[in-house]
Amino acid sequence: MPKPITSVNDFVVKFANVNGSGSASANQLFAKSILRMGVPIASRNIFPSNIQGLPTWFEVRVSGANHLGRRGGVDLMVAMNPQTWDADIASIDPGGYLFYDSTKPLPLSKFRDDINIVGLPLTQICNQAYKDARQRQLFKNIIYVGALAWLLGIDLGVIEQLLGEQFKGKDKLIAPNIQALHMGRDYARDHLPQIGLKVEHTDAVGDRIFIDGNSAAGLGAVYGGATVAAWYPITPSTSLAEAFMRYCKRFRHEADGKARYAIIQAEDELASIGMVIGAAWNGARAFTATSGPGISLMQEFIGLAYFAEVPAVLFNVQRGGPSTGMPTRTQQADLVSCAYASHGDTKHVMVFPEDPAECFEMGAQAFDLADRLQTPIFVMLDLDIGMNDWLCRPFAWDDSRQLDRGKVMSAADLESGKQFGRYLDVDGDGIPYRTYPGTHATRGAYFTRGTTKDRFAKYSEDGATYVDNVNRLLLKWETAKRLVPAPVRRDAAKPTNLGVLYYGSTTPAMNEALGTLEAQGVHVDAMRLRGFPFSDEVEDFIARHDRIFVVEQNRDAQMRQLLINECEVDPAKLVRVLHFDGTPVTARYITGAIAGLVNASTAAPLRKVVG
Repeated sequence: MPKPITSVNDFVVKFANVNGSGSASANQLFAKSILRMGVPIASRNIFPSNIQGLPTWFEVRVSGANHLGRRGGVDLMVAMNPQTWDADIASIDPGGYLFYDSTKPLPLSKFRDDINIVGLPLTQICNQAYKDARQRQLFKNIIYVGALAWLLGIDLGVIEQLLGEQFKGKDKLIAPNIQALHMGRDYARDHLPQIGLKVEHTDAVGDRIFIDGNSAAGLGAVYGGATVAAWYPITPSTSLAEAFMRYCKRFRHEADGKARYAIIQAEDELASIGMVIGAAWNGARAFTATSGPGISLMQEFIGLAYFAEVPAVLFNVQRGGPSTGMPTRTQQADLVSCAYASHGDTKHVMVFPEDPAECFEMGAQAFDLADRLQTPIFVMLDLDIGMNDWLCRPFAWDDSRQLDRGKVMSAADLESGKQFGRYLDVDGDGIPYRTYPGTHATRGAYFTRGTTKDRFAKYSEDGATYVDNVNRLLLKWETAKRLVPAPVRRDAAKPTNLGVLYYGSTTPAMNEALGTLEAQGVHVDAMRLRGFPFSDEVEDFIARHDRIFVVEQNRDAQMRQLLINECEVDPAKLVRVLHFDGTPVTARYITGAIAGLVNASTAAPLRKVVG
């Protein structure tokens, strides 16, 4: 028998199931029970892009130390899918545990001699207790949750409470589920010893909340003043629009019951962005939610909004591409396509939230940015943030905060004799004044067009006039550098000439990796990017270090491309650390990649790590 892994409140459990088997709710029940015991967790669902039959995995990282990124490796594998058995067994760390349905004997060749085997005859137990085939399938999941509760020392009362909440209003379902839960616990207690992995009550969660990024962004849109959403269903952004709809029904109805919002499921992505631009032109705060393929289809309309200077917000929940790619896998692969969306010389503002708390904050802030800059704003989520539940700080909102509508002339302004030119820059920041339709009967009107025009919106193809206009847009771009969210810097314990840049959902794994690297004597200053265009702080950070690792989740190092293009950095200075297999990057991967590159650099120049 191998020496077992022993750990309290610090391990990884991975469930291997079949999609459509009803395992998702049981696995979430398991994860939330640990959270209710005061122990931080990070859960991630890895699922196929079909209804049922293909493999699905659910990973739960238990971390009393508050490491919320993927660690890498598995300490306890709950193997419920024969299709993926070999790969699932191979992923267990030496000394780890395999929990499986032992009803049917398996040859020794199907196991490893450096892991600990925990067998429970789940199918036999279900067949004896239930006659209905669907009941056997569904309650099997609850039975293994009960068994795991015994093996790990999870408080059964906590799980019972969660079942009561889950089936609130459906009381007839509560007792059978609790019975199945006890059935699994009792069998494990009578036949199996507890293992070396333990969950103990603590108070490390505090006041944090557990929520997915799409729901957070949808709520942020409500608080940001959005009243119009037009969207077309696409994984993984659909739930963002649905969340906005849900929150609008709660917060956007007047006392008389009248709705103060419009939500339209358009016939396609082109129609949705067109509706958003039309609503925004009329003065509404409007947005769409989509993913990479939707952005591809929206290119021409996005260019119109940029050149006509119409505010709009686009939530891009990124997934694996190109084309249909991997619809249910995560990547950070739409940076270039969003930064320069449309044809000609265009540049778009992007913000990069790290977790649901920032999805809420940046989701609201994006509408202020759009109005202030009179341009499309991209909120760059990804599937990992968008569709997985994350433990994050509670959302906060200042009720005295006023919406920043930017430079808008009122009827009184026009009556006062102030000069109005729709594309006239009077403040030197590249941002002109605008009017809402119908502001004044005879003044402040202009023709909105996607073709070239002069400062007063008059059609012109004069070369000098065109150059004047697009150069003003570049000046607006410089203004945007001061308005986008500032980067967050973390200096190493000792002076170093090495730095690392990262962004978005990479953050929790990166934070853990930085601590591990410090412990290994590898000192790296770090900066988390939160907005594009890049501020002067980013350029200064790059200038102060000899080598910069750029960690991102795509194949072509797209953030690195933007840094080279916009900051005019020597490409040799920026070292790629890339992860793009569709799963969230792990702390182990980042640590190994950076440490390996640093060690290798003593004999050869730094190149890149991909995987």
